Amino acid sequence: MADNKFLLQVVTPERIFYEDNVDSVEFKTSEGDIGIYANHIPLTTPIVSGLMVIKNNSKEEQAAVHKGFVEITPERVTILTDAAEWPHEIDEKRAEEAKIRAERRLEAEKAELSEIRAKSALARSIVRLQVVKYHNPSEE
Repeated sequence: MADNKFLLQVVTPERIFYEDNVDSVEFKTSEGDIGIYANHIPLTTPIVSGLMVIKNNSKEEQAAVHKGFVEITPERVTILTDAAEWPHEIDEKRAEEAKIRAERRLEAEKAELSEIRAKSALARSIVRLQVVKYHNPSEE
């Protein structure tokens, strides 16, 4: 492995979503967006629903990742997430419908637990739509 690359592993309960040596990866943590390159300082932090951008050589790939944790070492990044999806795996119509349902729940339900669930569902559907639109910019 070249000095400017590191091993990226993205693991969900169902599968190893991604595993390869990469130049960089960007994703959203509970504290905000973060970009990782080789030789990063060790760090463990929660991740939240957001766009993940993987850069390798001149290629860039995008995916949706949802809540979980990331462990970062100088030579490896391991993301353990509830779900990860490539743009072609996302049903845009279903994500749009889920977004509308979540927005309605936020408006209608005042119970704290219901609000948290609705916000989580809203965040997931928004990320899915961002990934689809990022992958298909001509459809805007």
